[in-house]
Amino acid sequence: MTGTLTELNAYPLKSGGGTALRSAELTPRGLRFDREFMLVRPDGRFLSQRDLAQMALLRPSYDGEVLTVGFPGAAQLVHKAVDDGEVLDVTVHRKECQGIDQGEEAAAWFSELLDTECRLVRFTGHRPTSRGGGEVMFADGYPLLVISAESLADLNARLDEPLPMNRFRPSLVIEGLGPYGEDDVRLLRVGEAVIEMVKPCARCLITTTDQETAERGREPLRTLAAYRTRDRGIQFGYNAVPRALGTLAVGDGIEVLEAR
Repeated sequence: MTGTLTELNAYPLKSGGGTALRSAELTPRGLRFDREFMLVRPDGRFLSQRDLAQMALLRPSYDGEVLTVGFPGAAQLVHKAVDDGEVLDVTVHRKECQGIDQGEEAAAWFSELLDTECRLVRFTGHRPTSRGGGEVMFADGYPLLVISAESLADLNARLDEPLPMNRFRPSLVIEGLGPYGEDDVRLLRVGEAVIEMVKPCARCLITTTDQETAERGREPLRTLAAYRTRDRGIQFGYNAVPRALGTLAVGDGIEVLEAR
């Protein structure tokens, strides 16, 4: 055993808040229900915290049948997932995929709340990753994002004010590899599952958005740019693809099967 899995997080609604889990099923598309729902503009382009920082305040949970979304000062949305609605062509970072429209009530709730015309869609079809031969729902590009707790500790030691891990929206948080140890791993066993680390994660504006207040600042990108700029991007964490599936649980051991 090399270390320990210390956090599991799923994000049922793309760019909404995360759901901390004690255990989760790892599917070919990542943690079960992760990014199964997404908000889109009338032309099908996805919405995210890059466009609307207040999306950070959305608090979704999903049990496979009912999506519940809270927001400060608003009545809660309780939405039974639709699987027979109109199939819409949508885009994530200019890549085409499809989503099932979730109806007028959900569209009206989000449009009024965010003061932006939008519709809620549920993933359908198949969407391959650009590298690694994996598949994904509405995540930006990969089914898993892995970050070492030690990497955040190293970053926080460089900041005037420490930041929580939720700024980086990881799927899996691990301990035991050391700061940026995730960069040096190709195959990692996590509990009974195996994942392949396929691409460093280039970080964007969302990391500067406080996930509790939706306020934006300059950190951590300003500090990260000074020592984590690689290949014209600011890198923190690693995108991964499942290779052997199973149930993951906080406290599971991790083991490096193959170094990079």
